Amino acid sequence: MKTPAVYALSLKQPWATLVVHGLKTIEVRRWPTVRRGHLLIHAARVPDDRPEAWRHVPEALRAEAKQQGGIIGSVDLTQCLTYRNLDEFLRDQAKHLNEASWFEPPQLYGFTFAQPRKLPFRKYPGWFRFFVVKDTL
Repeated sequence: MKTPAVYALSLKQPWATLVVHGLKTIEVRRWPTVRRGHLLIHAARVPDDRPEAWRHVPEALRAEAKQQGGIIGSVDLTQCLTYRNLDEFLRDQAKHLNEASWFEPPQLYGFTFAQPRKLPFRKYPGWFRFFVVKDTL
């Protein structure tokens, strides 16, 4: 019997750490998805260096948020929201943590996450969209 594919999504740090600890429950992207279900969270090799991103990280998670280039946790992807204007985007700001100035017309998409779970760091190459994790974690 064939094992179902396990997918992952790569996020820059500190966003990846904030997601796996449930502090960020929506990931904003420029593209939509119909994918739903269990998903691994990958910390990209390149971090988000903007101070606005790092101000959301509690001191207790600072070292963990420096992990890059590997799988760090998992979530359930439950829906994909559409933000057609700045007001819609700002309504969920406490969930996605993005600055108002980061809204880009004509629209952005919010991947909503539930059941965040931290996993032991495992080095693994990432990709800028969803990607299959070929070996079992």
